[in-house]
Amino acid sequence: MNADYESRGFPDRYAAGRSLAQALSGYRNEPHLLVLGLPRGGVPVAHEVAEALDAELDVLVVRKLGVPWQPELAMGAVASGGVSVLNEDVIRQLAIVGDDLEVVTERETGEVKRRERVYRGDRPEPKIAGRTVILVDDGIATGSTMKAGVEALKQEGASRVVVAVPVAPAGAREEFEGLADEFVAVIEPDNMMAVGAWYLDFGQTSDDEVRELLISHRC
Repeated sequence: MNADYESRGFPDRYAAGRSLAQALSGYRNEPHLLVLGLPRGGVPVAHEVAEALDAELDVLVVRKLGVPWQPELAMGAVASGGVSVLNEDVIRQLAIVGDDLEVVTERETGEVKRRERVYRGDRPEPKIAGRTVILVDDGIATGSTMKAGVEALKQEGASRVVVAVPVAPAGAREEFEGLADEFVAVIEPDNMMAVGAWYLDFGQTSDDEVRELLISHRC
């Protein structure tokens, strides 16, 4: 935990990324290191981390698979690379049939691909297999998106997955034990509230900003 930000939060996502990069400084000389931001808000944070660690920067797009009649409840997620992660407990308990799952999966997979084109353009997807990957967001609330991202990276063959965020609730570390290889957070408050409460400026990150950050990164 960083005492400088413990009580007052971060000025913005870029400042949060620089603080997070300090906590990740041990990865500075890691060969073939890859930093992935979860769009949109995780990308400015990831950009500062990648700059400080001299690492490759890209995005991992994750989309929740909402139950058709209760969209806020996740029955799984799809991510970049065509990876899908299913919540078998929800699917079984709600007796979700294959057709319902297929329709939602097809729709959200299309949205993943659309967003990848918006963010990445013609650049190829980064290679995941055999690499250490730092997965970055601007904070963790429920953790569902981050967990889906970790599972996706494991399916893609990442040798090590590090979850890294500026702020996460005190119990998040335990939730990610056994899922990620390492969990790094600058602030872990007992009373989390919303992620945005820990930022002085938590304005929405635009698609254009994400795209420009990926283009301007030097690696």
